Amino acid sequence: MALTIAAESPLTEEAAALIEGSEAALREVYSAEECFTFTAAELAAPGITFLVARTGDGTPAGCVALCDCGTYGEVKRLFVTPEGRGRGTARALMADLEARAAAAGLASVRLETGDKLAAAVALYTDLGYHVRGPFGAYEDHPASLFMEKPLTNPAD
Repeated sequence: MALTIAAESPLTEEAAALIEGSEAALREVYSAEECFTFTAAELAAPGITFLVARTGDGTPAGCVALCDCGTYGEVKRLFVTPEGRGRGTARALMADLEARAAAAGLASVRLETGDKLAAAVALYTDLGYHVRGPFGAYEDHPASLFMEKPLTNPAD
């Protein structure tokens, strides 16, 4: 499946559908108190890049957001539609996000996920992410798994 990935507004109807799909997938395994997600409005804030993967015919296949936290980037809202799964969509989105983070001079990419999301944890591990402690404003939480991947910046 040919994909294009571009930064888009998280405030469109198509973005809302992706964000709703992400939220629904999380709610299948976690309570609201166990989820630390961003709303579309929060994803529209300065310093956040919302990426959308589209198929050759323009259909949204997935999304992810990169939050520039100064010295590191944070992954938010990685989601792939059921039709886009098993086709490399998540890997393509993460590769684009990591390239943007490296180009911005960020030293690493961090994320908060949960061990109940086995496919996501397997993907992140395969992409070179390792488990670490809480970061930023996160507190240690039994439902949270924190991961990080150091980046090699092109200028290095």
